[in-house]
Amino acid sequence: MNRKVLFIALFVISIGGLAFVQYRYLRIGLSLARLQFGQHIADAGGDIRSGLYGNNQLTYLLGSVLERDSTRFNTGLDHMTDASRHFLEDYLREKLIDNEIDADFTFELMTRDSSYYLTSAVNSSRPTDRRFAYPIELEGYLPMRIGQRLILQLQFADLTTYFLLQLNGLTFPSLLFLAGILVAVLWVLRTYYWQQRTISTTHEFINNLTHELRTPVFSISLAAKILKEKVPEEQKALTETILQQTARVSGHIDQVLELGSLERASASIPLEPIDFAPALGVLCEQFRSLCELEGIPFEFELPDGPILLDGSVFHLENTVNNLLDNARKYGKGSPVHLSARRQSGRLLISVSDQGPGMAAEEKSRIFKKYYRITEGDRQDVRGYGLGLSYVKTVIDRHRGTIRVKSQPGRGTEITVELPLRNHGEQSI
Repeated sequence: MNRKVLFIALFVISIGGLAFVQYRYLRIGLSLARLQFGQHIADAGGDIRSGLYGNNQLTYLLGSVLERDSTRFNTGLDHMTDASRHFLEDYLREKLIDNEIDADFTFELMTRDSSYYLTSAVNSSRPTDRRFAYPIELEGYLPMRIGQRLILQLQFADLTTYFLLQLNGLTFPSLLFLAGILVAVLWVLRTYYWQQRTISTTHEFINNLTHELRTPVFSISLAAKILKEKVPEEQKALTETILQQTARVSGHIDQVLELGSLERASASIPLEPIDFAPALGVLCEQFRSLCELEGIPFEFELPDGPILLDGSVFHLENTVNNLLDNARKYGKGSPVHLSARRQSGRLLISVSDQGPGMAAEEKSRIFKKYYRITEGDRQDVRGYGLGLSYVKTVIDRHRGTIRVKSQPGRGTEITVELPLRNHGEQSI
């Protein structure tokens, strides 16, 4: 499965999982809120029943309205009914708030057989199925006065919204954090895709540029070969140097192209049984000739006999050549030394110089693509920060390791360690 598709699927599943967990927490919270509301309404019902038990101004007014008796009041029955509605509603709201219930409600005061006596101002019909009803059977003065059992029924139209508002300390922060995670991940994905497009464009540009450089390099090499046949013997060393350097430039072009291909996950290096000793010897001799022209001391030590590896001669040559070239360029004219030896079934190739060295934190960074050390005067040396990135990629594909030993002012030593011959051709 494509890695990007896998990450997107993981993201979608994670967000869905968080949403599901939040939903379950919300359901649990609503259940607990209903239980708590039921307890509070029971407590409020007890307070209401106690407050309406005796003969007081409110119960006397309610009794007169229920009996439709206005003889003791200097007002009409309709005004008495409206006043009793408002007084009873205020009383009920006070008792509910005292018991931590601040939800909108309506009420009905009715007899046991559901014949209506008094309802709240906004309740003009019987309760619908969508309302939550909590009946309270009254005792004391009012039932005795009218001679019937009375039920005071509290009705709540939308308790779900009320419960959600009560849980806003849990619900809203969770939704906010979930939205924050979603925005952050979307931003990361957007940045990732933008970087992928940028990298793709950069690779395409570099590949096109290196392909365009092949023609002039080939022309210079061809001209140098023709010139070599016509110049005096004492000048043939110069033409030979031109040929060597054009070959190196051509190698760098191939290296850039190879590095671009190796960075693709599907790319591989075919590992074949090889004897690396001849190629390593020729490479060291060529490098010694170059150092002699530049006045740089160079010594190398190679083991006797064949060096049997499973690898690619082309990539291993480029790897060693990059290490030598870095030592020459950044060693500031100091002696360069290469040693190759067998140890415990592995080949160790060490390239060292006595240049300015590097700080400890730079050791892991020098293998990153395009990275160059900015300290000192290293920026005066031309380069693109590709050589050691290529070296690291090749060594990893050969199942090897690479180590850096360096201190400021004490030079640098880079050691490559490769497994010796494993029989059979393979590709990694």
